[in-house]
Amino acid sequence: RAFLEKLQQIRILDPACGSGNFLYVTLDLLKTLEQEVQTRLLDVLGKVTTDLLEEFDPRLAGRKQVNPSQFLGIEINPRAAAIAELVIWIGYLQWHFKRYGTTPPPEPILQDFRNIKLGDAVLADDGRELDVNAKTGKVRSRWGGRTMRHPVTGEDVPDPSDQVPIYRFINPRPAVWQEADYIVSNPPFIGKSRRRTALGDEYLECLFKAYPQMPDGADFVMYWWFHAINLIKQNKLKRFGFITTNSITQILNRQVISENIKDDSEYEILWAIPDHPWVDTEGGAAVRIAMTVVGKREGQLPTIVRVIQEERQDEDTANLTFEYQNVGFIQPNLRGGAKLDQSKPLQANTSICSVGLVLFGKGFLIDEAKRKSIESEVCHPFLSGRDLINGVLTDWVIDFYPLDELQAQRKAPLAFQHLMEYVKPQRDQIRDSGSRKKWWRFGRDKVEMRSAINGLTRYIVTLEVSKYRNFFFVSSDVRPDHTLIAIATSDAYHLGILSSDIHIIWSLSTGSTLEDRPRYNKTRCFDPFPFPDATLEQKEKIRQLGERLDNHRKRVQAQHPDITITGMYNLLEKLRKGEEFTDKDREYNNKALVSTLKQIHDELDNAVLEAYGWEDLKEKTKEENEEIILERLVALNAQRAEEERNGIIRWLRPEYQAPEEVHTQQTLEGVTKPEEAIAIPIEQKTFPKLPKDQLAAIRDLLRTNSHEWTVEQISSQFKNGKKYKAAISENLERLEWFGILHCRQDGIIKYWECSPLSID
Repeated sequence: RAFLEKLQQIRILDPACGSGNFLYVTLDLLKTLEQEVQTRLLDVLGKVTTDLLEEFDPRLAGRKQVNPSQFLGIEINPRAAAIAELVIWIGYLQWHFKRYGTTPPPEPILQDFRNIKLGDAVLADDGRELDVNAKTGKVRSRWGGRTMRHPVTGEDVPDPSDQVPIYRFINPRPAVWQEADYIVSNPPFIGKSRRRTALGDEYLECLFKAYPQMPDGADFVMYWWFHAINLIKQNKLKRFGFITTNSITQILNRQVISENIKDDSEYEILWAIPDHPWVDTEGGAAVRIAMTVVGKREGQLPTIVRVIQEERQDEDTANLTFEYQNVGFIQPNLRGGAKLDQSKPLQANTSICSVGLVLFGKGFLIDEAKRKSIESEVCHPFLSGRDLINGVLTDWVIDFYPLDELQAQRKAPLAFQHLMEYVKPQRDQIRDSGSRKKWWRFGRDKVEMRSAINGLTRYIVTLEVSKYRNFFFVSSDVRPDHTLIAIATSDAYHLGILSSDIHIIWSLSTGSTLEDRPRYNKTRCFDPFPFPDATLEQKEKIRQLGERLDNHRKRVQAQHPDITITGMYNLLEKLRKGEEFTDKDREYNNKALVSTLKQIHDELDNAVLEAYGWEDLKEKTKEENEEIILERLVALNAQRAEEERNGIIRWLRPEYQAPEEVHTQQTLEGVTKPEEAIAIPIEQKTFPKLPKDQLAAIRDLLRTNSHEWTVEQISSQFKNGKKYKAAISENLERLEWFGILHCRQDGIIKYWECSPLSID
């Protein structure tokens, strides 16, 4: 009886109810549960009394029952709100006649509960008024969307005469929701890239002001999530469940979750489906969605539900197979196990990883013919994600960084005029005032990235969003676009670590997704990642495997232009799963040499496991190792963060990242000693005159001192070394050719060390 009474009093809210589908289904489910409880109550009592029958009599208007007054909604569309109100009553009456036949329901049949609130569920205001410039008294306006034909280029460009007045919101603030016990909803799917178009500039700016705690880049749906979690915190709500796009795991969306659900919180994510197919009824597009339920734990462990098999029946229907996993805690990225969001950015990784260039105008891009007709010194190869996958460079880009307008015009007048004709008209109409003023420069020049790459002969790139996570070397003359992540290091050791299973597992777990493709987030995938404390021998082994991996893929694509990186790794995945090759697969493998690619990756994975000291994981499968690796990396991150608090930083590129600290940096066992820390011996020897003796002297010096050396440092070890710097440089190259030494170049500086793989 107590449970039945509770059931007949709870209130359920859908704060984006549309025409009431979710409320309709919820009412049907609660009425079914109510009937089950009533049936059980009759069974428990053992006999039917007149009083009991009267208690359940549907003709009695005063009797308690689950009814439409318990189902609340908020809807911004007046027509949809009216339909929702009616849909709830239709559902209630359908249930009644299904249960009681022709027995009429209690009077009055329809009641005006006003349980669907018409209005904006996110933003409330006191009306709108024209936005007037306080100084000039003129009404502010913006471009209305009409275009005109450009007199020079013939392209459609914004018509400057098409201006519409701008309205501003009066006293914008978060909306107030009806009081409820539970929330279930499917808020609108509007991602960061579509918000301004879908909502309007004025609405979006007021939204940011009303919710200062929210990241500006969060998806629109996260404002519902944020509102609901605050009701939970205030004990005004027991649980909520939302359907969102699976982009909820992207960094800015995940930030909303991680900042509101802490380890010591009373409430947590109780149930989640991270990735589920969905059909967007408005556009008919297939998207990927996530589902989350949040509340206080009541005994049962949180559950992660994964879709492990999808069988499409048609455009709208699929048969799904699920896997249920009870976990101790569901992370903000909707994974269980290691608490990845506890990992901290490491100073050792700072200043060398960045998203690529954002142009803000296709007019910057030119083809080969145009490049030959203008000044070549401002033209550079331009690399897009598609070019990287296909192994070709198709475009050039005009890059005037860091010149001002007058300098740019003087240096390359033909290129400047091209940008004036093809870039400036679009730039004049955008909101970003900085990009309007500096129209001849890229929208985002990425000064830090340029500084880090400057002086290198090559650097590493990876696609920000990609089915497979791969890393490649490209020439430092290449300009990367915004679909790429640039990592400013020329050392193949770093490429080897990043290309290993250990980093791939980390990046897939800490990163987010776009639809069904993993996204590499610099702040979560690279900045907190702890590189191993490898020995010189381990570094050299990984370095050579990194070079082999990069060279193998480039050589294959150079010989066979039809081979793509995606095609290579699709076949590699098939090979790893032990699936039988078709004739077409075998033909592709003969070109792509995927079996060799697998061998390189396998050797690299084992070498990196050794560098971390995790040889115990070699005999296990990748799936068995995944959670163990993540837990160990989180622990190692915490250890490194503690070291950095104590002043010990394992810089990836100390000469660039911390040149002022290199004099005093503490030398760690197994970490290359900074060049300035190598002292001049008290008793200096004389540098030999004979070439054979010179080779032996340099070899012995580097073998007995396992550091990286520059020519300047080596010459300082000998009394007369300064005048033999040219000879020392030549001998170092000879020893490298023999395989006795290894050379690493950082900018214009070369560093030499004894190869641990060499023999005497």
